[in-house]
Amino acid sequence: MPGKTPHQAQPDLRSPYVVDTRDFGRRPGVMRTLSDTVPAGKDLGTGIVDGVASVPEGTDLFLDARLEAVVEGVLATGTARVAVVGECVRCLEPLEGVELEAEFQELYFFPGEDPGGDEDAVFLVGDLLDLEPVVHDAVVLALPQSPVCREDCLGLCSECGALLNDDPDHSHETADPRWAALGQLVSDEHDQ
Repeated sequence: MPGKTPHQAQPDLRSPYVVDTRDFGRRPGVMRTLSDTVPAGKDLGTGIVDGVASVPEGTDLFLDARLEAVVEGVLATGTARVAVVGECVRCLEPLEGVELEAEFQELYFFPGEDPGGDEDAVFLVGDLLDLEPVVHDAVVLALPQSPVCREDCLGLCSECGALLNDDPDHSHETADPRWAALGQLVSDEHDQ
């Protein structure tokens, strides 16, 4: 319905993700920047790729955002940086020092604005906007599906499971099975 604002829960003003935009009014061009360290929310990767890459709840998340009043509402554009935990898919060692950067952009419509048929439109609740859902989605989508401890990780030996990063020259003497019969003939000759 044009002009109808869907019912949304009142954002909690105590949340570091909630921003009061009252001073924006409905004046396009008014802008504010936000740079803050906030605690990561819950369910950032857990259950999606269990144990491979996730962000533990409460981890420091560095949030840089620009909030700009536009005709329809407030446009939030920014980045979220956070450390990722999990294990390398090649060597199964814990990830250390792996940081993720996720970009986001969301238009928060003023109450009563027509989102033009956008069923996923997000509205300001009063003068409040909540960045947590958009940051959550951006971080989850940016999580690496196959994280590596380092780009040149050699992984594990397919025969014995040895960590190849510790011993890059690791190898096993194996004969090509197609030559096994010939090797047996040579061995039989030496025995005679």
